Amino acid sequence: MSVAFTKEDSAETAAETLLPDRPISSHANLVTEAGLRALQQALEQARLAYDAASTVSDVNERRRQAAIPLRDLRYYAERVRTAQLMPEPAATDTVAFGSTVTFRRADGRVQTYRIVGEDEAEPGTGTISHVSPVARVLLDRAVGDVVSLGAQEFEITAIA
Repeated sequence: MSVAFTKEDSAETAAETLLPDRPISSHANLVTEAGLRALQQALEQARLAYDAASTVSDVNERRRQAAIPLRDLRYYAERVRTAQLMPEPAATDTVAFGSTVTFRRADGRVQTYRIVGEDEAEPGTGTISHVSPVARVLLDRAVGDVVSLGAQEFEITAIA
């Protein structure tokens, strides 16, 4: 095999193993208890995947298989390190981190979301990040308040 093929393979391997870090939000890393547990589990899964990749005997294949778990290890270690565990809301008179909010849009649609940390937010399952535009306009508001986001208006109908 010529050296040219070796260099090409090495460049290809290097590109596959030097993954950029996952972006870390500049916002406070507020989490619920469930969110903290999920971050800790993701960190453990990344550790296990990295450990498994470390057992591969071929150095280039080991680097390829370890690239994603290593990136995830760095990300989740930082997210667990900076997590600020927030208590459950003590009251339901105003919207707070951890609250479940129901609101009606001007077009009549009713939506319910729980306000949680960035890493645990999944709008499709009913959770939104505390830094999302919708959560930002809802925080510190009460039932009956009407808030605006751009051209849209929401009326808060329930807080749990």
